[in-house]
Amino acid sequence: MIPRLAGGPEAPFPPVQQALREPDGLLAWGGDLSPQRLLRAYQHGIFPWFSEGDPILWWSPHQRTVLRSHEFHCARRLARTLRDSRWQFSADLAFSEVLHGCADSRSSTWITPAMQAAYLQLHALGHAHSFEAWYDGELAGGLYGVSLGRMLFGESMFSARRDGSKAVLAMLCWLMHGWQMPLLDCQLASAHLASLGARELERETFLRELQPLVSDEGHIGSWRERARRALSGSAWQPR
Repeated sequence: MIPRLAGGPEAPFPPVQQALREPDGLLAWGGDLSPQRLLRAYQHGIFPWFSEGDPILWWSPHQRTVLRSHEFHCARRLARTLRDSRWQFSADLAFSEVLHGCADSRSSTWITPAMQAAYLQLHALGHAHSFEAWYDGELAGGLYGVSLGRMLFGESMFSARRDGSKAVLAMLCWLMHGWQMPLLDCQLASAHLASLGARELERETFLRELQPLVSDEGHIGSWRERARRALSGSAWQPR
């Protein structure tokens, strides 16, 4: 049995060490998707993941997949692709479109209408951000996530054309490295993420690295202008 969250959005989560081994990381159920609850969850290395019609489920896996912003692996073919001047990049320019693009992906059935509403609210509060790759003026790929301090928690990404998600991830890691944000939480492992440089950390190691980052002062609000300045101030080169 796993505990049900009781009380308001400020009510504490169970210790993550109580998460189940099977299914890996299942910690609690219930509660709500209020901004206070979501931010408290991310602060403690917990995230929501559930399907339409199920109760809200909260997770903290024993192995956490992360991508260090200076370790993004850009294959030679991708680097050549991104040198095409028809690619353009932005942040917080099309949050709703990115969110819907991720939700429409076949593998993202967990991005329910309730989840979409919750992250739109976090975006309005300056804690959820989108990152966009454009090709010939059309949205080619996107990623959205939640920021706390100097930490970014990636939620989902999508491609509308070949290399769209890889392109936006390359840009995001470049921005994060310049902004002294060393760690992108990718939550769960996949071969695709591993090919781009992601690695797994033991949960306790992840939490040790997480706490000083979420405790630091961060940039709350739109990231549109700071990303525009960074991307236009000097020609960024995918590594």
